[in-house]
Amino acid sequence: MLTLHEVATITSKGQITLPKAIRNALGVGSGGSVAFDLQGTQIVVTRADSGFHEDPAIGSFLALLLSDIQNGRHISGLPEDLAQSMLASLPLAGDLDSDIEGDVEL
Repeated sequence: MLTLHEVATITSKGQITLPKAIRNALGVGSGGSVAFDLQGTQIVVTRADSGFHEDPAIGSFLALLLSDIQNGRHISGLPEDLAQSMLASLPLAGDLDSDIEGDVEL
């Protein structure tokens, strides 16, 4: 197992630059993603391959939205002109009962 020890300075905004040796070892570059896992008093940094990261603010917002929907609060229909505009921008629908031709990947 490769062992590296690098030090990064935390800025006033709480940001760090991931040292080049660590970026190279993880195989991440500009635009890449890493995950931070706190294990006791240690932080383990790994490459984030899935591209999925749950933002706590978005998670909280979605939970609030779900609660409103389930309880029928703050919910209204789309304005008719917006709904018609959205429908007009959809591609024409085919026959949903016809057989699918060709390969299908799920």
